[in-house]
Amino acid sequence: MRENIVEILNDALYKPMDERELLEAAGIERKNAGEFLSALDSLEAEGVVYKTRKNRYVLPEKVGLEAGKLVRNRKNFGFVIPFKDEKKRGDIFIPASAMMGAMNGDTVMVSVTSAEVKNGAGSREGEVKKILSRNSYKFAGIFEGSRKYGFVTDTGAGEDFFISAENTGKAKNGDRVVIKVTKWPEKGRRAEGRIVEILGGKGDSEAMLQALVYQHGLRQEFPEKVLNAAENIREDISEENLKSRVDLRDKITVTIDGASAKDLDDAVSVEKNEKGNYVLGVHIADVSHYVKKGSPIDKEALKRGTSVYYIDKVIPMLPEKLSNGVCSLNPGVPRLTLTCEMEINAKGEVVSHSIFESVIQTAERLVYTDISDILENEDENLKKRYSNILPELYMMKELAGILRRQRMNSGSIDFDLDEAYIEVDSEGTVLNIRPAERRIANRIIEEFMLKANETVSEHFFWLDIPFVYRVHEKPDAEKVLALKDFLWNLGYSLKGSPETIHPKALNDIIEGIKGDPHEQVVNTVILRSMSKARYSENPEGHFGLGFKYYSHFTSPIRRYPDLLIHRIIKEYICGNWDESSEKYYRNLVPEAAKISSEREAAAEKMEREAEKLKMAEYMSAHIGEEFDGIVSGVLSSGFFVEIGNLIEGFVRVSTLTDDYYVLEKNSYRFIGERTKKKYALGDSVRVVVVEADPEKREINFEIV
Repeated sequence: MRENIVEILNDALYKPMDERELLEAAGIERKNAGEFLSALDSLEAEGVVYKTRKNRYVLPEKVGLEAGKLVRNRKNFGFVIPFKDEKKRGDIFIPASAMMGAMNGDTVMVSVTSAEVKNGAGSREGEVKKILSRNSYKFAGIFEGSRKYGFVTDTGAGEDFFISAENTGKAKNGDRVVIKVTKWPEKGRRAEGRIVEILGGKGDSEAMLQALVYQHGLRQEFPEKVLNAAENIREDISEENLKSRVDLRDKITVTIDGASAKDLDDAVSVEKNEKGNYVLGVHIADVSHYVKKGSPIDKEALKRGTSVYYIDKVIPMLPEKLSNGVCSLNPGVPRLTLTCEMEINAKGEVVSHSIFESVIQTAERLVYTDISDILENEDENLKKRYSNILPELYMMKELAGILRRQRMNSGSIDFDLDEAYIEVDSEGTVLNIRPAERRIANRIIEEFMLKANETVSEHFFWLDIPFVYRVHEKPDAEKVLALKDFLWNLGYSLKGSPETIHPKALNDIIEGIKGDPHEQVVNTVILRSMSKARYSENPEGHFGLGFKYYSHFTSPIRRYPDLLIHRIIKEYICGNWDESSEKYYRNLVPEAAKISSEREAAAEKMEREAEKLKMAEYMSAHIGEEFDGIVSGVLSSGFFVEIGNLIEGFVRVSTLTDDYYVLEKNSYRFIGERTKKKYALGDSVRVVVVEADPEKREINFEIV
């Protein structure tokens, strides 16, 4: 239906069409027009078609319009990131005077008012013509009030909100509050709101975290109808349901997760067959059996797109009754699953596979640290505790090693970047920050999930039916060229041209620099040169993994694309796929991929900001202390320094008083005009902590 509407408008050239003309062109009578008009409304909301003031429809590109997401800053100007940018023309600058009341995160339609090209780079400016959808109706910020009125600032919306006296509630000056919009901004008039919740006082760390949740548009509370629907769901292990499933309850199947994990959505089993090949079973919670398409739970899950994990908290995609209950693969109880079973030879090649509905009962709920202590350190107490599954654990280690070697030989990039683990107490106070462990047990599960994801993706690619792929495009040639220059300055040569770079060339650098003081920085710079992975209806491959076909199949409790893929798989393998299925998913998949990519980006940004907040809070107790670090990033105003526990602070070039330092951008370094002293990416330095501000999520260092 969606494609039909776009095709009709495309054939209409530059002539806008009203509803009647569109229905006539589609050969649909108005009494049967419900689905057609619903698709039309959806296309308008997404910015695929544009509705004029005279209620006529046209493709935006035909009349010089573009749809995108507005990123607006505190200075009131912003940029629109176009949804479609095949010509790689880049973002559109929107001055404060051309906002038309749009706020940060809103979906807008813009017209380009000017464009120019300088030194091969494009620059475009535009104005908002229409607000297609608001990012949020609630915002969190700091209340600054008087007796008669007040303002809520620092909301992340790019706009302060006027609060009249009757709408301030019991908020005090400096409180961090939540407001609900009562009037959107217009030309010459501020946005207005009503305070609906007081999160906490100034400096309250937990209130700051809560404010971040609102600022990133994350949905916390489930609507009542969603909670009611979840409460009505019961475990379905009836004999009737199990008739069509493969019963794997007699297999030794385990989950391996972090100690605090409650939403256990993947389990594994490994054995050898009579040919000496490994039989790897990856068993994923059959969430789609309980969450039906189009149900209230399903609609809410799509809006959320993903579960969000930050510090010691989680905002789940599904209600807890499902995520931690009937769908979670808890030990010793039967659970419905979708299994990808793969026969793998000694070279790590999948020689055969099958995908089917199953029922399992996990023997153990294993923890990464325990299993790593067995497989790395031969911990005798733990070996005795898990004696019933020791042969399987050693076989898992063996198979994971084979799969990793096969993946590396195929050109997969294996980033070994340290990630920060922030330990907090029950009050949210930071106790310690250290590199998170990534040990053998973590790698086992990682390799098994990668192989299942790749196998499922290729299987359904050849069936030529709608599917959600995880795509990762090759890096931009300009970024690769800059990376080559950076590596050359460190004494490393990156093979291949910027246009045809192969992932194996990047992995050779990563492997070659292991143990070098520059290892973490080089890994970070290579990662920053990469394109951002996203979801798509098109199988465009995954550059970083070196996979031609890839998708996310293994986490339907916490990622919507996985849940959607499960529905598609089950309808097909159960013989229920028909023309209506093809039509339904052909329409849904592009929209779900787009929403999921956006929600993933918002979740990742929230997680990073939460980490920065807690790091600043932690370092506020270390003002005046000195640390050794490495220059980890260079900007025109100074450079970042990362210290041993992965905390990053900023050194302003204005604080370097022994000389006048000039930025050599292509070399990622500052160099003194007189002394020729340099501060370059990867250099070791010693710094002192001079400021740490959790409110701004900033840490400032000075060179000792």
